Amino acid sequence: MNEDLDPDAVASALLASIGVLVRRVRQVPVEGGLTMPERTALSQLDRTGPTTSSALAREAQITAQAMGATLNTLRTRGLVERRPDPDDGRRAVLTVTDAGRQALKNKRNARAELIARALTGGTFTPAELEQLAAAAPLLERLAQNI
Repeated sequence: MNEDLDPDAVASALLASIGVLVRRVRQVPVEGGLTMPERTALSQLDRTGPTTSSALAREAQITAQAMGATLNTLRTRGLVERRPDPDDGRRAVLTVTDAGRQALKNKRNARAELIARALTGGTFTPAELEQLAAAAPLLERLAQNI
């Protein structure tokens, strides 16, 4: 390992560059796509499985009213389904529909295609593409250790 590498400097550089990448990818509209709150709610629901609107709001750290509005839009579009809670008939649980899972997949695919186009535009050499490919699992491991 290079003894001259300062972990604080590496951390700052990674945070800045990854932040720019994420912001740029999020700014590019995906046709028929989801808004950021919709994608966040749908992704959370897909990861956690059936749950309540209030539990999703707590996890996303937003108000129950804001989550309710987002979920109502998703229900109207057929991306989320609301059913009575089998354990407590007073509550309702929400689940992602097949159409919701497809919308998430389409959004992920569109963003991956966006990045792939940037990588194949001649801006990166084959050696640089190899470096980026090698960095991906390291970035994943870094994220898991935060």
